[in-house]
Amino acid sequence: MTTSTTTPFLLTGSPAGRSPTFAKVLFGILVSVLVICALVALVSNQTLELLTVNGGDKPSHATTLTTQLPKVGQKWVPGKLDSSADVEWQRSAYHFQPDKNFISDPDGPMYHMGWYHLFYQYNPESAIWGNITWGHSVSKDMINWFHLPFAMVPDHWYDIEGVMTGSASVLLDGQIIMLYTGNAYDLSQLQCLAYAVNSSDPLLIEWKKYEGNPVLFPPPGVGYKDFRDPSTLWLGPDGEYRMVMGSKHNETIGCALIYHTTNFTHFELNEEVLHAVPHTGMWECVDIYPVSTTHTNGLDMVDNGPNVKHVLKQSGDEDRHDWYAIGSYDVVNDKWYPDDPENDVGIGLRYDYGKFYASKTFYDQHKKRRVLWGYVGETDPQKYDISKGWANILNIPRTVVLDTKTKTNLIQWPIEETEKLRSKKYDEFKNVELRPGSLVPLEIGTATQLDIVATFEVDQKLLESTLEADVLFNCTTSEGSVGRGVLGPFGVVVLADANRTEQLPVYFYIAKDTDGTSKTYFCSDETRSSKDMNVGKWVYGSSVPVLEGEKYNMRLLVDHSIVEGFAQNGRTVVTSRVYPTKAIYGAAKLFLFNNATGISVKASIKIWKMKEAELNPFPLSGWTS
Repeated sequence: MTTSTTTPFLLTGSPAGRSPTFAKVLFGILVSVLVICALVALVSNQTLELLTVNGGDKPSHATTLTTQLPKVGQKWVPGKLDSSADVEWQRSAYHFQPDKNFISDPDGPMYHMGWYHLFYQYNPESAIWGNITWGHSVSKDMINWFHLPFAMVPDHWYDIEGVMTGSASVLLDGQIIMLYTGNAYDLSQLQCLAYAVNSSDPLLIEWKKYEGNPVLFPPPGVGYKDFRDPSTLWLGPDGEYRMVMGSKHNETIGCALIYHTTNFTHFELNEEVLHAVPHTGMWECVDIYPVSTTHTNGLDMVDNGPNVKHVLKQSGDEDRHDWYAIGSYDVVNDKWYPDDPENDVGIGLRYDYGKFYASKTFYDQHKKRRVLWGYVGETDPQKYDISKGWANILNIPRTVVLDTKTKTNLIQWPIEETEKLRSKKYDEFKNVELRPGSLVPLEIGTATQLDIVATFEVDQKLLESTLEADVLFNCTTSEGSVGRGVLGPFGVVVLADANRTEQLPVYFYIAKDTDGTSKTYFCSDETRSSKDMNVGKWVYGSSVPVLEGEKYNMRLLVDHSIVEGFAQNGRTVVTSRVYPTKAIYGAAKLFLFNNATGISVKASIKIWKMKEAELNPFPLSGWTS
């Protein structure tokens, strides 16, 4: 395949909107920094050469990709892990993760010329945070992946402490660019531009950083560490592109700044923020996207109209949760308004009520869906991660749509390709009677890689005759699954040993008020998930809408040390990381249970064994598009 270098239509100059005095001061600072950088470069030239792809910011102009690239397996391609057998069972079988070292935020996901692309924060040297580089992998189905050479490494003064979170944008002429946050020597957060050297390359292997980086500095009044994570660009009605950034002001007011640009090197900051919420702290990884109120297709940012709402999402730097709200976006004035101010961004709904962070969505034009990626961190001590040689996992990608029945929440669901990993045969147990205090073992063999779909029918007469039950119940403050109430808990126990000295119950709990209304909760109880006293164990969960006539239902993706739970077809999601010491491999068991005191439950469950996903280096030798 021949390679043609694409020259972007990028203009040079200082970022717009700065006063002459500030510009002079900034110029002096930059000159000083560049001099220091030059001296450091002389000393550490050999080290930097190891970190530089094709000589840093000067891509090779060889005629074929195969002559441009080193062989897979060199330092700048994720390598293989020499892991201890004692902890090898913790590694996921079908979730995305490199073979070794640290991974976190997903960056710039996109679909391009038949391939899904995933960029991600990665430390090539260690299983803990640092030396943040952009890993790059491609897939035909977002389940089985090929690892490619790193897209970007920290090799310039403006990103020497990390190539941090960023987003991909496809311009009208097909050119693909990345805007990302670079951490400079003093950890100041500077916004930078990179572009695909050849946007007609299906693999997008070569990336070049813009020579005039950084393109954006923290504006006056914003802390130098409070300005990060540029979003995907979208085109406004005036022909200018928009971009949002996470920030905060007055220390506690989280906000989304909004910028305009026409050339991607000069940005104008709007006088007013897109949105702000008091007492929510620093906003990271801000995302905004449309959802349909009438159908379940995903939407691109250009889609607007009377049947469209807009989701605004932020990752809370202080509480480490991903918060969202549904509202309306004024495309003319660039303001976003929540439908329900009591459930505004940062104080209302979350994507996931367990371990899940730094998420990003993208519009998959191939299948007309919006897909959500996030990362699932470890809850074991850092010394364990160093010992096992890796840390963190990405979630199974999820489709995201508005719940057209409630219109007040999103629905998240594993992408349909996940089902390709299911075994052809499945275990099924129908109409299992679960009386109060019941525990029913399910004999299915190995129970560490599963896709489980379960439904529960509650005795309606007993439910209606119950006058009041646990009005003040809350998953996170409860006793977990051992706390018995009149109407709960009931559900599934996964990753349990035969004697249940280790177990992870995932369950429903119904609370009922004196006025006859009831509220259902979906919880995951990690408190007895491991005999290891050094790992984190919490009770996660939140309420979930259950509409009239609906059965209680859940889907669980079990993958060794991660369990993703989806209640009521994805209205509420809870992800857990667990570290059992006994309930591993063939010793892991599965149970149904009902620990309520006042109702009987009828359960039906299907269980598929899940195959391993393929995650391999891309066979670049001889590759042609």
